[in-house]
Amino acid sequence: MTIVMGIETSCDETGVGLVQDGKLLGDALASSMAEHAIFGGVVPEIAARAHLQAIVPCVQQALHKADLDLRDVGAIAVTTGPGLASSLQIGMAAAKAYAVTLGVPLFAVHHLAGHAAADTLAHGPLPAQCVALIVSGGHTSLLTLRDLAVDRINHIGDTRDDAAGEAFDKVARILGLPYPGGPSIDAAAAKGDPHAFKFPRALTGPGQPKYAFSFSGLKTAVARTVEKMQLKGQPVPVEDIAASFQEAVADVLTSKAILACQEYGAAELIVVGGVAANSRVRALAQERCDAVGVELRVPPIRLCTDNGAMIAAVGDLLVRAGAKPASLNISTTPSVQLEYASLA
Repeated sequence: MTIVMGIETSCDETGVGLVQDGKLLGDALASSMAEHAIFGGVVPEIAARAHLQAIVPCVQQALHKADLDLRDVGAIAVTTGPGLASSLQIGMAAAKAYAVTLGVPLFAVHHLAGHAAADTLAHGPLPAQCVALIVSGGHTSLLTLRDLAVDRINHIGDTRDDAAGEAFDKVARILGLPYPGGPSIDAAAAKGDPHAFKFPRALTGPGQPKYAFSFSGLKTAVARTVEKMQLKGQPVPVEDIAASFQEAVADVLTSKAILACQEYGAAELIVVGGVAANSRVRALAQERCDAVGVELRVPPIRLCTDNGAMIAAVGDLLVRAGAKPASLNISTTPSVQLEYASLA
């Protein structure tokens, strides 16, 4: 069986993973998040420089964890898009260098397909048909999946403005909480009342698109609430607002996902991406899945955020399916849409 090395550099994490026949052998992750926190968001130039410094050490660390030598690697998989252009180029350059040096095939992988494949490392092969909810800093999508290595991915619905993770970051800034917003709001919400404020659930009323998402209005509602309190000289109940905001996001995400499972006849729901690490999203998804008899699959938290293991998992699926490798002339595609797992 071929050992696939996956390389992920789409944003501010440098990830390397080694997968063989659906099993994660070893991985490593380096983050430049602390450098970006000063600016309240990711700075592309800082991210790219950090990837350049971290990529080789991450490869060495992943190999060490797996007790492997670089010569044991039989294929390279790399995130080709979407993502920050300069960050993607670092990963692509490294992947091509390793592929040429080792004389092994190169597979170009869609970042979001990687998130879906991450669950296979924890729970085994995907079912013949399932619904996937991908929620991250840049993407919020409902999909139906079949064979990730072969079949076209069907979009049921996507966000029309802010992604869920982006809304978390913006609301955290409004509340004076540190970046990244997801963990900060989750921690604050644990001490707050999720019913203290009735924030809007966009695109959920009669006649609204069933599977589309919108979080811009929710973010604005939080901002107006805080502004009104500040103008009146009232203390801002950060924990209650965080809990109420988080509840609104989790409510919309999980209600639409469950509806999709019922209408598309899917017995399993997969929730992946950075926001899948949120405690309320996970808990409410489980509660609602249990209520309608749908099996919930959510990867371990460390596989929810960007990582190299998920890219290696896609590469492993492609290798086992006999997929055609990418040309060494392939370029990164920072804004590519998700249609197939392979971008070759």
